[in-house]
This record gives sequence, structure tokens and C-alpha cells, in this order.
Amino acid sequence: MTTREAPSLSALSAFRNEPYTDFSLPVNRRAMEDALRRVRGEFGREYDLLLGGARLKTGEKLESRNPSHPAEIVGIHQKATPALAKMAVESALSYFPEWSLTPAEERVRMLLRTAEIIRRRKMEFDAWLVHEAGKTWPEAEADVSEAIDFCEYYAREMLRLSGPQPVLQLPGEQDELVYLPLGAGVVVAPWNFPLAILAGMTTAALVTGNTVVIKPSSDTPTIAAKFVEALIEAGFPEKAFCLLIGAGSTVGDVLVEHPKTRFVCFTGSRDVGLHINELAAKPQPGQIWIKRVIAEMGGKD
Repeated sequence: MTTREAPSLSALSAFRNEPYTDFSLPVNRRAMEDALRRVRGEFGREYDLLLGGARLKTGEKLESRNPSHPAEIVGIHQKATPALAKMAVESALSYFPEWSLTPAEERVRMLLRTAEIIRRRKMEFDAWLVHEAGKTWPEAEADVSEAIDFCEYYAREMLRLSGPQPVLQLPGEQDELVYLPLGAGVVVAPWNFPLAILAGMTTAALVTGNTVVIKPSSDTPTIAAKFVEALIEAGFPEKAFCLLIGAGSTVGDVLVEHPKTRFVCFTGSRDVGLHINELAAKPQPGQIWIKRVIAEMGGKD
């Protein structure tokens, strides 16, 4: 099945939440069982890092296993090094000037196509969440639906924010309000909503003209790799984002502390969130701005 073209932006409907699949219906149960079998057929595949548009392999591998059946290897991933983490930030920054000047309407169309691709592959993404994150069918369905919601909602918000904004005009003044992208950022996503939260933080940054380094949980890297496939298929340039797999202690701190990292989006534990906030608050040699941190820590943000 080919992806449908994104709808005309002038005819874009109001936002509506993605409906959930009803697995009590036999036809939907059969479709999900088929998806689980198809996904199982990809077990053991090796995935590359994505950095500056290039696909890289490293000497050290990470085996992502099915938490319900630990003997099953869902995917094999490359472990990034601190040097690659530094290169990822620099690569994202080097592409930022070009990406930030891409018209907002083009970025919106890419995001709407991403929503359509995930919608088309919904059962497949459900199956990956079952196999790699150990989710039940309804929990996986909710996760994927929320990812689609983020894409659809942020696309509409970008259209609103890219236009003229209301300002208070005082006599003798001519004022305007324009939103500008920040630069290269870092997205650190958790294992418990490995598609929805990853998609939300990543697409919000990309559609607003920022470039990002994506660091998913080491427990669910295959889902992140599949999401990146959807971004590429939707037309997002491969240089606009990097996919980096590795432990927070190995590459996470390097990404946060890099002097050219402009912002950090994090969802996870309180302790890690506070650690990120502490690292980002300390200016590094060559840093010319104050880093922004968005830390969602189990509702304690």
C-alpha cells in the first residue's frame, strides 16, 4: 500500500484523537495476529546508527530482547561511543541553518505524512510494542494512537504558530511577534511509552525547525529505529536528526554537556531528570547560551 499524500493545508480539519482499534472484533484480532507473526519474522535483524545522513556500525552491539521471552532477540543495535555522541550534536547543528529555513508548510506536510504512515502501519507498530516493550494489545494500541495524535496535533500547532501572532500595538510603535527555532537539541525517551513519547518530543522539535539527536531507551531501540524509518519515508531529511543508541552514562551525559546542545527534552525518572538538569545548568567552554531543559519526570516535572 502506498502512502496517501498529506491533505491540503488549507482544508486541514480540526484535530481529532486517533480512534482505538477494537480487538474484540474477530477481523481486528486476526489482523493483529498476522502483524505479530510478520514482526517476529524480523527478529534478530541488525540496525545501524544514523549520523549526519550516514549509517554506521560499531564494534560493540546491544541485543534488544523480548521481555516476555528473554531468549528471543528482537533486534541487534550498535552501541554509540562518546566520540560519536559529540559528532551527532555537531552534525545536527551543521544542518540546522538549512532545516530552520525550510518553510513551515513543508515541515507540516512531512509531519502529516508521518502520521499517515504510522496509521497505515499501526498493527505493525502495535506488534513491535508487544514484542519489545512487553505491552498488552490495548496498551500498545493506545501508545501508537498517541504517537499519531502528537503528529497530527503538532502539525496544526505549527501552522498556527508560523502565522502572525497577536501583539499589543501601542501608539507610535509597530510590533510583531515571530517564533524562531532554537538549534540542535537532544531527545531522551523512556521505555514505558517508547513510541508515543519519543514521537511527541521528536516531532515537536523537527516541525518547529530544530534538528535533534534522538537517544531512545536501551530497552526499546528497535521501536525507535522503526519510527525513524517512518520519518524518512515521510520526507524528513536524514541530516535533520541522528539516531544514537547507548547508555545514559556513556553517551547521554556527553549529549547534554556538549556546548552546542541548545535544548534537552527528557522523559523518565526523577533522579535522571535532576541529573540532566544539573549538567545542563553548568556552562561549558565555548557555550554561548543558556540551555533549555524540558524534564517530565513521572508527573513531577
